Parts: sequence; structure tokens; C-alpha cells
Amino acid sequence: MKGSMIIFACLTTIIAFIIAVQFQSLSDPNSRDTRNMGELRQALISEKETRQQLHEELDRQIEILNQLDETEEVEEVMGEVMEKLQEQAGLTEVSGPGIIIEVNVVFDQHYTGGGINSVPAYLLRLLVNELNIQGAEHIAIGNQRIVATTAIREANGRTLVNGNWLSYFPLEIKVIADDPESIHHAMMSSQSSELFSYEYLGFSSTPMDNVTIPAIDKNYRVRFMEPVLEGS
Repeated sequence: MKGSMIIFACLTTIIAFIIAVQFQSLSDPNSRDTRNMGELRQALISEKETRQQLHEELDRQIEILNQLDETEEVEEVMGEVMEKLQEQAGLTEVSGPGIIIEVNVVFDQHYTGGGINSVPAYLLRLLVNELNIQGAEHIAIGNQRIVATTAIREANGRTLVNGNWLSYFPLEIKVIADDPESIHHAMMSSQSSELFSYEYLGFSSTPMDNVTIPAIDKNYRVRFMEPVLEGS
């Protein structure tokens, strides 16, 4: 079937990519690493997240291929796949069990600096990576949905997510996950809290029966793609 061939092509592409990533990690020449402990920790968490996402995507593609092999309703299966892809791309609002993380300023008697306007971008990226490793399905920072193309960066001393300034404290991060209690305990005992404390910040986590995360408020721009007519 045509649908099966498309999925099979995607599957082999992902497998080839996984092999290429692993080969590259083994073939890199030994060189002196000048990064500090915090930077190494961020890099390690990011690599763990990437590997986990690759394996999860491979499992999803194998499941889809098996569904196509076991049914003649190709259109129905592909329709479900399309709905799931739209959800993963952040195009639809989603609700489900999860946690709400609240980030706030934590000063002590030794603090002598000025005001803190927002959470540094590197800390938010670290937190997102850890949440993904712990099983987060959907994340929103403030009202900004986190998707594959999300940029978290700093400008003029403030942090932007998806090109939008973050609101001031407390900053709310919404997370949807299958096991809210597990991800709650994992985040509260994670090493991220120590890094937050270095910036005079802290966060708390609250498990919720229902969390609603908005769709991304930006339109995707498709480039270098055009429709192909059947038989052309």
C-alpha cells in the first residue's frame, strides 16, 4: 500500500539518523573540553533528551507501520496520525493530567544585586529538557506553547519564548504528563533546583488532575514545498 511505503520510508530515515548520530558521537576526536560543570550538565541532559526523543519517534513509526499492515482502513489510520502530528506541533489546545510549576525569586541576606526581571534562558532550556526526559508530553511557559521550533533566548536582559517576552514573577509553567505524581517528585528532587538557586530563583511543583495548555499563537510558514498531483 502507498501509505505503508510512505511510513516505511520515514522509518528507515529515522533509523539511519539514529545510526548517524551514534556514529558521530563515537568518531569525534578527543579534544580538551573547557566547559564548566554547569555547562556539561546542561549538555548531558540535552543529549539524553535527544536520544529519548529518537527512540520514542522510532517506536511510534513502528506502531503506525504495524497498524497499516493489520488493516485496510489506511485513510482512517493516516487521519489519526495527522491529528496526533497536529497535537505534537502545538496547533491544537490540549488538556490532561499534569503539574504546574511556579518559578519565583528567592532572595537571602547575602543578595546585593539589582532586580531580577525574568528567568535566564539557559535555565528554562534546562528545565524543559529535564521535563521531557521525565515524560512530559506538552509544555507551556507562561502562555507560550513549547514545540520543536520554539526559541528560548535573551534580549536586553529579559527572556523571550517564541519571540514573546515572558511575564514577570511568578512564572507559571504548565505540563501535561501521564504520571503527574512521578514527574512532580522527579522535578522537586532534580539538580535543576540547585542551578536555579545560583540565580536566586526557586520553583515549586503541584500535581493537577487537569491542566489546559493553549495552542501555539503563531502560524507555521511552509517553504521549499509544493503539492504533487497524482500521476505527475
